[in-house]
Amino acid sequence: MTRPANADADFFGYADLLTDAERKRLAEIRDFLEREIKPLADDAWAAAEFPFAAIPKFAELGVAAMSCPEFSGTEPPRALFSGFVSMEMNRVDPSLAVAHGVHTGLAMGSIDGGGSDEQRARWLPDMVKWHKIGAFALTEPEGGSDVAQGMRTTARREGDDWVLDGAKRWIGNGTFADLVVVWARDVADDQVKGFVVKKGTPGFTTTKIEGKIALRSVQNADIELENVRVPEADRLQRITSFRDTAEVLRETRGGVAWQALGVSVRAYELARRYAVEREQFGKPIADFQLIQDLLVRMLGNVTASFGMVVRLAQLSDAGEASPERAALAKAFTTTRMREVVAWARELFGGNGIVLDYEIAKFFADAEAIYSFEGSREMNTLIVGKAITGHSAFV
Repeated sequence: MTRPANADADFFGYADLLTDAERKRLAEIRDFLEREIKPLADDAWAAAEFPFAAIPKFAELGVAAMSCPEFSGTEPPRALFSGFVSMEMNRVDPSLAVAHGVHTGLAMGSIDGGGSDEQRARWLPDMVKWHKIGAFALTEPEGGSDVAQGMRTTARREGDDWVLDGAKRWIGNGTFADLVVVWARDVADDQVKGFVVKKGTPGFTTTKIEGKIALRSVQNADIELENVRVPEADRLQRITSFRDTAEVLRETRGGVAWQALGVSVRAYELARRYAVEREQFGKPIADFQLIQDLLVRMLGNVTASFGMVVRLAQLSDAGEASPERAALAKAFTTTRMREVVAWARELFGGNGIVLDYEIAKFFADAEAIYSFEGSREMNTLIVGKAITGHSAFV
């Protein structure tokens, strides 16, 4: 059957806003991900294991260099191009995209934005090459949405060292990371500070969180810190309060909106292909009105999400991004994603609950993306305060 001219998920042609060079590079990345990363992804997801064979492939792909062009010899990419790259990575496999994003966006982003010039030069070149892998430890067992005010992990200064005590939870890459950016509250001034803790530091223990139904390849860890000594040289020198932490999260929150788009795109693509190939009552199910209705609703959500994240990226490139805009994008696109994966799973019928048809993985992974980097409710309150001038946080 000839592929329809308008079968692409990018129905309004937002990729046309990229330059010719960007579109060429994006096509290369997409081909590499499909050829080199996807074959590793599905079995790893089913086994809840991280495919370490992906690490040299990530290094070969070179996307981490986009996060730190100063140490990679590349030109800084536009936010719009970076967004499309994130979308493609999540379209192929959200678990490996999240592991990649934790390393490049959260860990490297914290060091790049919060570290001194010496610290950046010491850590980032190895991280760009994936010789050192990073993690980001903010969330706590008793602190998710309220971690800014309720952080229980503490740091106290003892001479040239800091002593960290506490616990962290849901730390992606936490079981194997070489460098973990740990956020802790300074008992002297009650301000949140950032510390780079190296793997193997005494008192720093990690335990893999088992039994996840989403992002199963991501090795999330519970972390215990008991009298963990960190030299002052490993405290991120430009981090003075949680406001600095929030700046890292603002950047990554917009990135989650692109993640949600990638999941929505893949779910729509899988559903459209299944609809034209699957036959019932002697004809493809795409011939039925209710199936077309589901596909069009999915495409509408995908298209609306494209519009929001593309505009957010354009504003970022213009220096006009804001926490409120990133929060709205995250809340909107993840909600629309949840609808898309549910409709896609519905279209597959019973086949939608087995991994053979792939949609079940994306249906499950969407739940994690919907929840992290600020729940829909918390992001709603951020936007609500911006548009009313009244804070509804309690």
